Amino acid sequence: MQTDFKTLMVELNDEIVIIRLNNPPVNQLSTLFRKEMAAAFEEAFESAAIKGIVLTGIGKKFMAGGDITEMADISDSLLLFEQVTAHNRFQAMIENGPKPVVAAINGPALGGGLELAMACHYRVAAAGVKVGQPEVQLGLIPGAGGTQRLPRLCGLEAALSMITTGKPVKADKALELGIVDGVFPPEELVEQAVAAARSFVNKERRLSVHRTRKRKDKLPSDPEKQTVLETAAGMAAQKAKGLNAPFKAMEALSMGLSEDFDSDIQREAQLFCEAALSREAKNLISVFLNSRRAGRLERTRNVAPLEVKTVAMLGLGVMGAGIVNLLLGRGFRALLWDVDEKAVANGLERVRQTFAFAVKKGRMTPEALDTLIADNAVATTSLEDIRGADLVIEAVVENMDIKKDLWARVDKICGPDTVFATNTSALPVTELAGVLGEPGRMLGLHFFNPAERMQLVEVITAKTSSDKSLATGVAFSRRIGKIPVVVNDGPGFYTSRQLNALMGESNFMLEQGIPLPLIDRALREFGMPMGAFTLHDLTGIDIGFHVASYFEKEFGDRWKVAGIHRKIFETGCYGRKTGSGYYDYTDKKPVPNKVVEELVTAYLEENNLDRAAEVSWEILARRMLARAINEAAFMMEEGICDNRPQDMDLAMVYGCGYPAVRGGIFREADTWGINKVYDYLLELEGEFGPRFSPAPLLREMAAESRTFYATGQGRDHG
Repeated sequence: MQTDFKTLMVELNDEIVIIRLNNPPVNQLSTLFRKEMAAAFEEAFESAAIKGIVLTGIGKKFMAGGDITEMADISDSLLLFEQVTAHNRFQAMIENGPKPVVAAINGPALGGGLELAMACHYRVAAAGVKVGQPEVQLGLIPGAGGTQRLPRLCGLEAALSMITTGKPVKADKALELGIVDGVFPPEELVEQAVAAARSFVNKERRLSVHRTRKRKDKLPSDPEKQTVLETAAGMAAQKAKGLNAPFKAMEALSMGLSEDFDSDIQREAQLFCEAALSREAKNLISVFLNSRRAGRLERTRNVAPLEVKTVAMLGLGVMGAGIVNLLLGRGFRALLWDVDEKAVANGLERVRQTFAFAVKKGRMTPEALDTLIADNAVATTSLEDIRGADLVIEAVVENMDIKKDLWARVDKICGPDTVFATNTSALPVTELAGVLGEPGRMLGLHFFNPAERMQLVEVITAKTSSDKSLATGVAFSRRIGKIPVVVNDGPGFYTSRQLNALMGESNFMLEQGIPLPLIDRALREFGMPMGAFTLHDLTGIDIGFHVASYFEKEFGDRWKVAGIHRKIFETGCYGRKTGSGYYDYTDKKPVPNKVVEELVTAYLEENNLDRAAEVSWEILARRMLARAINEAAFMMEEGICDNRPQDMDLAMVYGCGYPAVRGGIFREADTWGINKVYDYLLELEGEFGPRFSPAPLLREMAAESRTFYATGQGRDHG
């Protein structure tokens, strides 16, 4: 049998051929990969010497689905349908073939990987591997039989849950559901698969019984099917938040699962193509692909990062504790410093609390946590003890003088190769680096709270940051499982300024007498995890006011602080930490704070203003978004974003909860239409003043019919 494949390795075990998938990095289903698999199976089916086939992967990889990069560039529905249909013909060839095919699932079988395995006649899995149909997470639905084969193996309800949530199941659960036929230790997997193939050859198992398309025993009656789907649709409608893919999948299930399997597969393929070419899928795929490319800059392409083994953490507050969680979980040696013994003790307790969820869920025992901290962390009040650190991260109070004093001391202790990183959300990193003998060794690493869970790290390059420091910051962020987005130093960097632009209009709306709950609802309905006022209360109204005042000082009238914001700040109602802010938290369910309501009433009376006419949440969200887009354009002009809209959109999605299905602020602007955004800003400027004055870049882009993504070609940072 042919063995010179580029994406396969073929091994003959007596009369059983073992086909190993070998298309790095994760065996994605590319066009070449599918063609070579088809050729290998055709040859195996035709060979008289071969009686059975085992399909498995190399190492711990089976197949993680289709090649999204190929799909991202397709806009022709007919071309896409032809490709999907060709793959379905290949899988039908396996399923209807004359010889048994056993899938030995040695690693994740996701999306197209599980669909391929389900087209085989028997499936064994290595203990602990995951199988699933995650397509909805990219705005897609299974397109190679997933909606039709999975219910036949595990029943409609289980399949519906897996397909509409995109959540995989582990091998043991897959066995319980009937998705796989056996679970074995990894080292025994191929041997067991070969034995299963021989059982077909020896007539111990009948091939016809194991063709998934012929299975009906777990399918419901038509009335039962519709009842289950109607219930699921109602539940999905409450959780979908702009996602249409779950409903497309339900449509495939509703119209399918019939006696005519081939027609059902064709209908699924058509629905898949509709989903794949939707704005929803294009945005989600863009976010997914850009997250993999984040931090890969031309500037550091050939720069080797410092090898980081030991990390010093200065400051063990909430943020510092979250960062320590990441260090310990990723195998770093951690040197933990704070100002005195009490601060250190409190900090260590905060570190323990960051692992509380893992302990509660049984992923870690209290004893294992004690061992992890004892073996990998050294707590100290002496800066001398951090001398051996490869990387020093500082997360002390947001005060420039305090930070400068600390870094001046650290600079005299650490070796010349140590990289320094400050965790700050607004303070200028370039100024802070000025206290160092070699300013190039410092950059910013802006984590988001809670640091152990939020996926983004904003990597801030000071004007003086060296390429080595930048490369190290990006590589370190990747090692701790974060998505690194590189921005240049400037007031608020990117994310803080962008989020405040999006949320900041809420106080001006309050001044108009627009009901507080309606303003808060606007961004929730839009897809944000919480409304502006809920977020202000969570982070602290005092902090929000100081940030807003800082931006007013930097940018003038365009960032003028709302009068009502100042009045609320002066009440001392700072949010959850004081028991009340925009909302009152006295009872279990927050209600609008009467103090704020009285302030708004008094403000309207003092300024002879009438309450605004009734308005929809959509109009409020549109106004907030217009201001955010405008600020994004200003930052692009200033070089904060380096003409990389894709990275800035990642920052909002992963750092602020901006709905990924919408793609991000810049993607939203392109979809809306730059000329329409510009005209709307002019309208708002006429009504509300200079905070809506359009950025010159938007005026230029509107005149030339340009878009951010067409013009953002990824110019180097720094």
